[in-house]
Amino acid sequence: MITGRYPSLRLRRNRKYSWTRRLIRENDLSVNDLILPIFLTDGINKKSIIKNMPGVYRYSIDMVPKVIDKALKNKIPMVAFFPHTPFNRKNNLGTESLNENNLVCRALKIAKKKYKNEIGLMADVALDPYTSHGHDGVLKKNYILNDETIKILIKQSLLQAQMGCDVIAPSDMMDGRIGKIRKELDKNNFQNVQLLSYAVKYASNFYGPFRNAVGSKSILRGNKKSYQMDFSNSEEAIREVALDIKEGADLIMVKPGMPYLDIIKTIKEKFKIPVFAYQVSGEYSLITNAIQKKIINQNAIFESLISFKRAGANAIVTYFANDVANFLD
Repeated sequence: MITGRYPSLRLRRNRKYSWTRRLIRENDLSVNDLILPIFLTDGINKKSIIKNMPGVYRYSIDMVPKVIDKALKNKIPMVAFFPHTPFNRKNNLGTESLNENNLVCRALKIAKKKYKNEIGLMADVALDPYTSHGHDGVLKKNYILNDETIKILIKQSLLQAQMGCDVIAPSDMMDGRIGKIRKELDKNNFQNVQLLSYAVKYASNFYGPFRNAVGSKSILRGNKKSYQMDFSNSEEAIREVALDIKEGADLIMVKPGMPYLDIIKTIKEKFKIPVFAYQVSGEYSLITNAIQKKIINQNAIFESLISFKRAGANAIVTYFANDVANFLD
């Protein structure tokens, strides 16, 4: 039994009303923190369902302006393009990535022409949407070749810049690619194109629905553990980020997001560089399915995203971007 007076300091006093909770709130979320992923597909006036990602669709290129118009209405600052490449355009080297008429290039060109600099345009640099084996690089004897892959990534980056990409995001996890890409961009007068390095990308189990969305899940040979990070490691993330900053990265991505809040916090505190988090497809699907089954309510979306801000993330790539923008409004 507790005896004596209660403590004079009662922290609950600051939680009693909404207005006082808002006054002392340490972290908040706004539309300025959101990046909307857009999946692209072949066809005309096409909007196709993505398995295991309720509410997320693939859009044909002619529908891209409609999707961006909605993002602009919601004041979302940037969109990110991801292609669902037809299998007959895939090969061992992922050469479709260098086709100026591929889905990403066409989307970038149309969006930049229509919107100028009203909204940021981001695109991944990696070969997995374009290879017949589903890996992010050139495959030889079941091993991804680093330097041979970088040669293709450099050309892919330059092409995306020429098409109007504002933020080029190498997500392949090849060693040394940031420096090589930065050098090539600068050499071709694209000094102002930003590099968002997926410096910390784990070989995660949360990528399944995304791989289905871009058409690489069913064709992936083996796994990506020889080039993506071991999810047991944290100090290795510091080394990865340090190398990419030295090579010229402007921004750093941590992927996945929520299982790696400790990594986001460590990177932000140590390097003081803008850190982005990717709330990946597996996270999205788990939350969405739980909401649909009424296990949790929609406020869990907001709670999941504020956790990234609390850890130190400057921005979040999330399939909930439009939902959250409407919620905040």
